[in-house]
Amino acid sequence: MFCSCRPLLLCIISIILSAGPVMAAPSGTITWIYDGDTIKVKNIGIVRLIGVDCPEKKENSRDRKFIRLGCKNRRVLRRSARDTLKTFIRRYKGQRVRVEVGGDKRDHYGRVLGYVWLPNGTMLNRLLLKEGRAMVYRRFDFKHKREFLRLERQARRHHVGLWH
Repeated sequence: MFCSCRPLLLCIISIILSAGPVMAAPSGTITWIYDGDTIKVKNIGIVRLIGVDCPEKKENSRDRKFIRLGCKNRRVLRRSARDTLKTFIRRYKGQRVRVEVGGDKRDHYGRVLGYVWLPNGTMLNRLLLKEGRAMVYRRFDFKHKREFLRLERQARRHHVGLWH
């Protein structure tokens, strides 16, 4: 018996095959923390986490964004995101993370722009927002912006991390 869907199936298979091989996200080991949203990954380089903005190591004018959104505790503002990343690094030291390169691939400082996936499958960018360790970087559009804004709102509403 002849299947009438055979031409459609052949067409789908040819489209898939013509797309070429699926490239896996590059991976490497986190070797350094520059600040709350910038890390160094062996075999990849300096990675700026897409869509998140963490407090800087030293007080500066950018802190007004955090204060305007509800961060009242300046001590927490200084230590929060970087300390969180240090904890993650200790936990995942020697293990590989995946970096999903996104958007423009590099920023104007030459850093790789990416979403970092921890060995357990958790996206680090998402986790920083969920735990209130960062706010959404609103200046540019990116794939997960709507979701990231929702996670930030939840953290602020529940007074988590920076927002308590």
